[in-house]
Amino acid sequence: MIRPQIFVTYALPAPVLARLAQVCDYRIGSQHSPLERSALLAGVRDAHGIVSLITDRIDREVIEAGQHVRIIANVGVGYNNVDVAAARQRGIVVSNTPDVLTDATADLTWGLILAVTRRIVEADVFTRAGRFTGWDFELLLGSGLNGKTLGIIGYGRISRELAPVLAAMGMTVLVSDPYAQVDDRRFLKLSMEDLLARADYVICLAIANAETENLMNEAAFARMKPDAFFINMSRGNLVDEAALLKVLTQNRIAGAALDVGRAPDQMPSPELARLANVVATPHIGGLTPPASESQAFDTVRQVEALVKGEMPPGAANPKDWTRRPW
Repeated sequence: MIRPQIFVTYALPAPVLARLAQVCDYRIGSQHSPLERSALLAGVRDAHGIVSLITDRIDREVIEAGQHVRIIANVGVGYNNVDVAAARQRGIVVSNTPDVLTDATADLTWGLILAVTRRIVEADVFTRAGRFTGWDFELLLGSGLNGKTLGIIGYGRISRELAPVLAAMGMTVLVSDPYAQVDDRRFLKLSMEDLLARADYVICLAIANAETENLMNEAAFARMKPDAFFINMSRGNLVDEAALLKVLTQNRIAGAALDVGRAPDQMPSPELARLANVVATPHIGGLTPPASESQAFDTVRQVEALVKGEMPPGAANPKDWTRRPW
């Protein structure tokens, strides 16, 4: 049995790498900055596995360059950065870490709702700039949550964590997901069209795939109420950013909070981030110390499982797994 060689595109915390070293050898592509494409292609050539970030584009070219690769272990929830079809053709298992970021991302979602509706960031900038000259009844008026209607697009782990909290705040919760069973009687399942028309706050938490590409387009935003807010905590490619920019600048919706965008690093676009009625964060949904460490360790467990001849528990394509000696 040979000792597997794993290419880690971006340096993980030292304790995580120490755990990885117990079952394989590894090489790190980058210590502090995104990995260049040429370095990614070179790094996978002699590797038996790839530990990648969701910002790494693991497409057919990369997969074909990695002739010996058996696993692509994504450090993240989801794998829309990986060409799973190309991996399937090569018998490569693609894994992710779906369970470890739920609490942290739900917390940030809740925080962004408050930030954009109560104009917290805008008020902070206002105060720091020394613009306060005296209190009055119309100073930075925001929008309250009690009695309002929340619409959640996509009913997965984060939604199930978040919805009860917001319902307890006195909000009516609507859910749209054609594939999920909504078994909580406090929540009403509707079509996406009806949800958009009724919700005061629309949160996008759907899975990113070909079906949900540009799910929130100009037609979708046109269905929203002019005083409604949009929050995206999923992936940037679910949103037509040009359409969102248009409705925000024309005041056709009240505002938006975005933790993700369409850029390769999932950053919201600068044009959107500059708007006063937008709160933009740099994809920090899962960035708490416990969540980040758990995510990294969970990724290593995917590699460990394959080295031991077991199917990785976070495999996206488990039917492609076959037990083979190294």
